Amino acid sequence: MDKKRKFLVVIDDTQECRVALRFAASRAASTGGLMTVLHVVDNADFQHWLGVENIMRDEAYENAETMMRSVLADVETAIDLVPEIIIKQGDKRQEIIDLIEQDPAISILVLGSCADGGGPGPLVASLASASAEVFPIPVTLVPGHLSDEAIAALS
Repeated sequence: MDKKRKFLVVIDDTQECRVALRFAASRAASTGGLMTVLHVVDNADFQHWLGVENIMRDEAYENAETMMRSVLADVETAIDLVPEIIIKQGDKRQEIIDLIEQDPAISILVLGSCADGGGPGPLVASLASASAEVFPIPVTLVPGHLSDEAIAALS
């Protein structure tokens, strides 16, 4: 049995991640693929006393779930595709690489570039600095200013 390929999209609160998500959902739907969305809560947010740290971690996960639902609502209404949702804690770059290594069906990472032309963004820059031996799959970089019509035409 052939495994369906998965498109991985990293979710945050930027506009470009929404564009990347719509592009990945459109590509997955048109090619019979699946989609995995990942949000990483940064460890740096929890450098406090243990009691406060636990409360902050719980709040960060609740905020991540709320943000994921909001971002995914746009895609789920437009495309009949239910993504796999993953929330991790740690270094974003390392969590992405670990997830790719753990799930061999993930075959394309889809990222959005800054819509305002202010450079590729910190995540894209971080992943671009990784060597080919460390980063084993292709990365699709979606311009953050693409309209839904342009995405539909490309996918």
